[in-house]
Amino acid sequence: MEEILQYARSFLDSYHYLLYVVVVVWTFLEGETFIIVLGYLAQEGAYNIDIWKVMLFALLGSFIGDQFYFYIGRIYGQPLLKRWPGMEKKIAWAFHMVRDHQTIFILTFRFIYGVRNISPFVIGMSGVSKLKYFILNLIAATVWANAFAWGGYFLGVAMGEWLGEYKFHILGGFVALFLLLWFRSTMKRRKDQQAAIDEAPAPEETSAPKD
Repeated sequence: MEEILQYARSFLDSYHYLLYVVVVVWTFLEGETFIIVLGYLAQEGAYNIDIWKVMLFALLGSFIGDQFYFYIGRIYGQPLLKRWPGMEKKIAWAFHMVRDHQTIFILTFRFIYGVRNISPFVIGMSGVSKLKYFILNLIAATVWANAFAWGGYFLGVAMGEWLGEYKFHILGGFVALFLLLWFRSTMKRRKDQQAAIDEAPAPEETSAPKD
């Protein structure tokens, strides 16, 4: 964790003016850990980080990102699923959730490990109303951004009061565990995708017509 914080501090020393641009780009893709770290640094007060701006720009990036993925799913439809061979069970589960628990799923998929990235595409393919998704996605992005930005902020406050000099080690353990789970999930997904590709039947060769 100390190395992560050192990297963040080095970046803030040199490129503080780009901080909120990075927040938008990072959360457009995915960025829980980054937002937690910024929330933690904000409570230290050393880099003039505005926790409200962190939250607002994280909200913006997350909202725009999932709106974009929603429309990609809506436009390209089923052929898009070929990008994720080996994830059929998770995709089927996401479709099931959209069909049976549409509102709850749209509000909570950001917090569901393993289907976070594919969910906006699936929702877009499912014919959900554009206006409904816009409103629910905005609400969900607001909850998500507040949860991680303020979570990091108050985590830093609590750790400083309760753990003192050991706070870096404890927080580092949580971050390391998160990164380990993310790495294992990524490797497993790639392995499943490759296995699905290897098991797919080869296209039949057609012989050229004889004269």
